[in-house]
Amino acid sequence: MFRFQHIEFLYALAAIPFMVWFYFLLTRWKKNAMKKIGDPPLVKQLIQGFSSKLFAVKFILILFGFSLCAFAVADLVKPEGTQKINRKGIDVMIALDVSKSMLAEDIKPNRLERAKQLISKIIDKLSDDKVGIVVFAGRAYLQMPLTTDHSAAKMYLSSASTDNVPTQGTVISQALKMSYAAFNTKEKKYRSIILISDGEDHDEDAIKVTRSLADEGVMVNTVGIGSPQGAPIMDNETNEYKKDENGNTVVSKLNEEELKSIAQNGNGLYQLFSGADEVADNLHKKLMTIGQTTLTGSSFGVYKNYFWYFLLAAFVILLIEGFLPEKTKMNALRKGLPLLFLILVTNISFSQSTKKEIIKGNDAYKKKEYTQAVGAYQNALKKSPNATAYYNLGNALYKTDKLDDALKSYDNTVQTAKTNPVKERAFYNGGVVLQKQNKLGECIKAYKNALKLDPNDEEARQNLQRALQQLKQQQKQDQKDKKQDKKDQQKEDQKKDEPKPQPSKISKQDAEEKLKSLLEHEKDLQDKLHKVKANSTDKPKKDW
Repeated sequence: MFRFQHIEFLYALAAIPFMVWFYFLLTRWKKNAMKKIGDPPLVKQLIQGFSSKLFAVKFILILFGFSLCAFAVADLVKPEGTQKINRKGIDVMIALDVSKSMLAEDIKPNRLERAKQLISKIIDKLSDDKVGIVVFAGRAYLQMPLTTDHSAAKMYLSSASTDNVPTQGTVISQALKMSYAAFNTKEKKYRSIILISDGEDHDEDAIKVTRSLADEGVMVNTVGIGSPQGAPIMDNETNEYKKDENGNTVVSKLNEEELKSIAQNGNGLYQLFSGADEVADNLHKKLMTIGQTTLTGSSFGVYKNYFWYFLLAAFVILLIEGFLPEKTKMNALRKGLPLLFLILVTNISFSQSTKKEIIKGNDAYKKKEYTQAVGAYQNALKKSPNATAYYNLGNALYKTDKLDDALKSYDNTVQTAKTNPVKERAFYNGGVVLQKQNKLGECIKAYKNALKLDPNDEEARQNLQRALQQLKQQQKQDQKDKKQDKKDQQKEDQKKDEPKPQPSKISKQDAEEKLKSLLEHEKDLQDKLHKVKANSTDKPKKDW
C-alpha cells in the first residue's frame, strides 16, 4: 500500500489556489492596463508577439511542476511491511530451578549463577531456534514465552533469582507442565525441554509427567547443578548458613538419580555440570538429532521510494516551460526555478546519503559492532530525522548499555514514525529498557501503549503481566519496610520512656522465698513441655 513518508510537505499544495487567483488578477490587470492606454494601434505595438494562450500554457505547466515537486518532497513510498523470515529450528523451553538450595556454593560463586551462565551459552548455540524460560521452586512460573528475540531472553535470564518464586521447594513436575503449556499445541515434533536443577527434593510426579511428554514427542534433557557431597546454603537475610529446626546446618546435595531417570524417560541426555561450554555443546548436538521445522519470525523491511518519478516529471515539465518562447511577467519566476531545482536535488542527495548511513549501521549491528552502528545511525539522523534511524539507534544504544539514550531514541521514533507497527515496536522496546531499569510504572505504561497499537502482541502482554507482578511485589516490600521502620521507631521511643530502676524495698529473706517459688514453678512447666514434645509427631517444614 502506497503512502507518503513526509506528508507534511503536501500542505504546499494549498498554495495552488492562491497561484490561480494571482493568475486571474494578473490577467485582469493586463486587460485594464490596455483599456487605459486607449489607442488600439499603440496597444497592438506594445503587445506585439504576446500570446495569451502560450501564457496560459506556461502557467499551467508551472502549476503541474510545482505540484509534482511537492509530491516528490513528500516522498511516496511503498512499505514492504513486516516481512517474514523463514528459518529452520526447534522450540526449546528452559526450566530453571530458583529454589534457595541453588544458593549453595559447592560450585562457585553458587549453583544459580553458574546455571544462568550455562543458559546464556545455550541461547547462543540456538541462534535459529525459539527459546522460552520457566522458573520454578515450590511453584512454576512462565518467565518468558517462546521467542526468537534472544537478547530479550538474556535480559529476562539476568533477572532470575530466588526471590522470583516466594514458595520454596522443588516441584519439577509443575515446571515440566508449565514448559509444555508454552509450546504450540499444533506442533507435535521439534520440541524439547532443558531442565536445570539440583533435584534435591524428590518429586514423585516428575517421572510420570516426563513419560507423558515423551509420548507427545517432547525431548526432556536434564542438567545437574551441584555435587553429591553437597554444601551449606547461605541465608542472604542473616548472612549465615541456613539451619533446620534442630539448629543443625542444612547441607544441600545433588540428586543425580532423579535427574538421570527424568532424562532417560524423556528420551533426552543427562549431564553433570562441569563447564558451561562443554555442557552447552553436548546439549546442542543432542537437540540437533530431533530435526528442525520452519520457524517464522518478523522484521521490518525497507521502504521502496518513488519520489524520483515525480521529480523527473517535474524537471521535464519545467524544462519545457523554460524553452517556450513567450517572455513576459514570468521571467522572475523562471529565474527562481533553478534555485528550486537545486533544493530538490540537494534533498535527493541527503535522502540517498541517509539511506546509505542506515545500511552501514545495519551491517555493523549484524556484526555486533554496536559502537560503529551507533555512529552510523547518528550520522544518518544529522542529515535527516528518520524513524527507522531513531529505532535502530535505540537498539544499538541498548546493546552498549546506554539505556537512557536508548529510551530517548525510542521516544523520538514514536514522534517521527508514521505507521503504527513502528510505533508499537518502539513502545515495546522502551518498556523492556524501563523494566531493566526497574522503572515499573513507566514500563507498564509503555507496554499498554504497545498493546493499544497491536492487541495481538503476546510478548507485550506477557511482559506487562510480569511488570505488574513485580510492581505488586515491590509495593508489598515497601509496605513491609515501612512497618518495620515504624516498629523500630516505637522500640526506640519505648526505651527512652522506660523508668529508671529503683532500689528494691523487699528484704533478703522475702527475695529468697520468691526465687525458690519461681524455680519450683519453672520445673513443673519444663516437665509439661517435655511430655508434649514426646507425644508430638509433626516434622519440621523445609524452606529451601
